Amino acid sequence: MNNKKRLENRRYITGFDGIRTIAVVGVILYHLFPNIMHGGYLGVPIFFAVSGYLITDLLRQEWLQTEAIDVKSFYIRRMKRLYPGLVAMLVAASAYIVFFQQDLLNNLRSVVASSVLYYNNWWQIFKGFSYFDRFTTQSPFTHIWSLAVEAQNYLIWPLLFIVLKKYVKHSGKIFGLIMAAAVGSGILMAVLYTPGADPTRVYYGTDTRLFSILMGSGLAFVWPSFRLKEEIPIKAKNLLNGVGITSLVVLLLSFLFLADHLAFVYYGGMFIVSIFATILVAVTAHPGADLNRWLTNPVFTWFGKRSYGIYLYQFPVMIFYEAKIKNLSDHVLLHSLIEIALILGISELSYRFIEKPLGKFYYQYTWFAIKDFFRKPWFTVAKVTALISVVLSCFALFALAVAPSNEVTAEQQQLQKNIEANKKKAEQRKAEEKAKNEGRTTDSTKAATPESEANFDLTAEEAKKAKEMDVTAFGDSVILDAAAGLQEIFPKMIVDGEVGRQLYTSTPVIEKLEKEQLLKDNVLVGLGTNGSFTEAQFDEFMTAIGSKRKVFWINVRVPTRRWQNEVNGMLETMKKKYKNLVVIDWYGYSNEHEEWFYDDRVHPNVDGQVKYSSFIAKQLVK
Repeated sequence: MNNKKRLENRRYITGFDGIRTIAVVGVILYHLFPNIMHGGYLGVPIFFAVSGYLITDLLRQEWLQTEAIDVKSFYIRRMKRLYPGLVAMLVAASAYIVFFQQDLLNNLRSVVASSVLYYNNWWQIFKGFSYFDRFTTQSPFTHIWSLAVEAQNYLIWPLLFIVLKKYVKHSGKIFGLIMAAAVGSGILMAVLYTPGADPTRVYYGTDTRLFSILMGSGLAFVWPSFRLKEEIPIKAKNLLNGVGITSLVVLLLSFLFLADHLAFVYYGGMFIVSIFATILVAVTAHPGADLNRWLTNPVFTWFGKRSYGIYLYQFPVMIFYEAKIKNLSDHVLLHSLIEIALILGISELSYRFIEKPLGKFYYQYTWFAIKDFFRKPWFTVAKVTALISVVLSCFALFALAVAPSNEVTAEQQQLQKNIEANKKKAEQRKAEEKAKNEGRTTDSTKAATPESEANFDLTAEEAKKAKEMDVTAFGDSVILDAAAGLQEIFPKMIVDGEVGRQLYTSTPVIEKLEKEQLLKDNVLVGLGTNGSFTEAQFDEFMTAIGSKRKVFWINVRVPTRRWQNEVNGMLETMKKKYKNLVVIDWYGYSNEHEEWFYDDRVHPNVDGQVKYSSFIAKQLVK
């Protein structure tokens, strides 16, 4: 009887709000300052571990009380917790998009459907979207993938729990099976991960991310909150405190240093982080340890209770706000503080007027609530909230009605077509050069090059020098966009470009070009559009090129991204370090000429490509 009474009055573990705060702050800072908070994305497995433990711990308590699980009530509780905030965010974001950012209308119906039905992670995978492409990924709903993973677990786990309790029964054996499944999930992440390739598949996949939730779930079978004693020996308390602090320190260090592109992350690093997250959950849950008290304060409580809303609104606020700022990279800290204030303010409104009231609402009494609603005075908080919700919902429905599917604008189509054509031509040129180096001849007969209509504004001497110059151009989509013009000026130029390319993945490609004798004495580099880099990464890249080659590095114009000035500043610093490095100031030359660029303000348009090629050619032939 006493045990039953204790279970019915379960202990609220306040320290979990502290863990949630650490996790959500890590995620937000990762998105705002990815080059400082390199591993802030690891806040997600921390959320998963807490979620797995809490849900399973509650199921265990219910089973002990009734020897059954009310699955329907479980689903209703989860829906009441998750849906109000999610639907409110989707409605508000859709209404905003239809008025202020219509370029995001594309595929909006599919995004909303996949979010509401919680298969967004797989939808993004099958659509080929990348979580790590910092430049082209613009969706304000990218982060919904993690909610989908959790919801898919909520759907299946109560049923599996019942099966395990009925047929396996022993908690130790159940723990072993869950841990075996967690290990299997971690191994699958390692097996499916391809070094150097985009890791989105293993990052988004339910099968490759479930291990964090499973660890928390397994913990609940060997460390149930309702059986942990408050009075424990001092040695045991000190041990728990030491283990808890150590796990917290490891997680914080991971936030700072475990960058998302490191192969170690997918070859067990994220699995290890999840272990430490689970240990932190275990120590915080124990009433005999001090960690729960240390992680409990008004600030952590505020953040923890609103962490769901904060997570929901972070991406929409960032995407919407940054799209309207023309000088983001010039005032990164100021704009970041404004974004944080907006996220917290909107999350507070969502928590106070939507999540909390609807989470406690008894939907079976909806009709009585509606009648009571109309009896009250018109100017009440409830009626103002309802009116705003109805208006936004109408706008959102209009957005869903007019949203196109898989639409590509004329400009986007032109850019994509141009990049694809230039990449194909570049690959053909590389094949011809490789055949020449190997003493072979190609079957292709070169047609006479048509007279160019472009005016590159080169002197006869500059044009002649360019025609004889051996150059390897290496870079991202900006290089590919202007490759045709560059190769027209430099007929001997080898171009190796890749959309979304980052410096940290480039050293092996440079080494391959060197091995194939495609790395010429002059190397033109265009990297930094998709993200910044560290000095160590730069050093590794320059070492692969070698000190005997001349390196011409084009700085970047990415006014809508926070890393523009960081990249250009790094290049200026590196110019002093490397005598064979010349920095071409494309940013300074082009920044006042918006008419040279497509709408993304980064890729040169038809006129801009001529300016780009001409400017770079003049720097190369000096």
